[in-house]
Amino acid sequence: MTGTYPGPRGAERGRRALPPRGARAAPIVLGAAVVLLQIAYPLLPAGGARDALTVVTVVVFAAVAVTHAWAWRGGRFAVGLVAIAGGIGLMAELVGVATGFPFGAYEYAGRLGPSVGGVPLVIPLAWTMMAYPAYCVARRLVGQRPTLGVPLAAWALTAWDLYLDPQMVAEGHWRWTGDAPALLGIPLSNYAGWLLVSALITAGLWALGQRGRPRDGAHTDQVLTPADHVLTPADGVPYALYLWVWASSLLAHGVFFGLPGSAMIGGIGMGVVAVPLAVSLTREHRSAAPRSDHGR
Repeated sequence: MTGTYPGPRGAERGRRALPPRGARAAPIVLGAAVVLLQIAYPLLPAGGARDALTVVTVVVFAAVAVTHAWAWRGGRFAVGLVAIAGGIGLMAELVGVATGFPFGAYEYAGRLGPSVGGVPLVIPLAWTMMAYPAYCVARRLVGQRPTLGVPLAAWALTAWDLYLDPQMVAEGHWRWTGDAPALLGIPLSNYAGWLLVSALITAGLWALGQRGRPRDGAHTDQVLTPADHVLTPADGVPYALYLWVWASSLLAHGVFFGLPGSAMIGGIGMGVVAVPLAVSLTREHRSAAPRSDHGR
């Protein structure tokens, strides 16, 4: 079933075709599953069950990104998301494991499922799963301007690693083998490498998103671009998941994982993006809420 939704502020006025109901529901259901899986994670003992849950969570989270992109931005963008984020992420990891560039010297422990070239196959899915929310959030905060949006999206993605790397090293999923200057045991070169790779990924997504496309299927007469969704509830799922990762990781690192340093630094790093996002969403919700006669 399809419907319409109002065009966003600053975009062409009028009403746009909604994706089919099932296409809209899939990322919502999968997103709820991600939240439940991540709640279960710290409740499990370290070891095989938690390792398996890590892989499942990444796969489901990546499925949220792909299904949402397909529903709201079309098949071309969804395929491009996997090719750009997953492809660049995988190549960077293969080069990184083999040479130490651009992240530093590290190796995986082999506990995250099948691998190629020493890199677990779930890793490019991890790049994909967070590259998409980072892209959507940056589009909301700065609109279509790539000179602002690409650096912001790159930071939004890199800041997640302020949580991820300390947690995964503590869990024993990979280890750093060099003696470079470090922050919380993680080489500073890792974060420089993340910024570089994230910038390449988000620049690719930005270029892809600048191209308008017809809606798939029965809606080929309607032309929607990612700009149509910058300030609408259409991107509510990636917004919610970015905020969830920020807040839940802050709680988990500070309370469950015994990593107060990464809780603080990750909270600040992701908060640079998450807090303005939350403020923006709150303001829009308040401005959209109907006012009573007493409030005039």
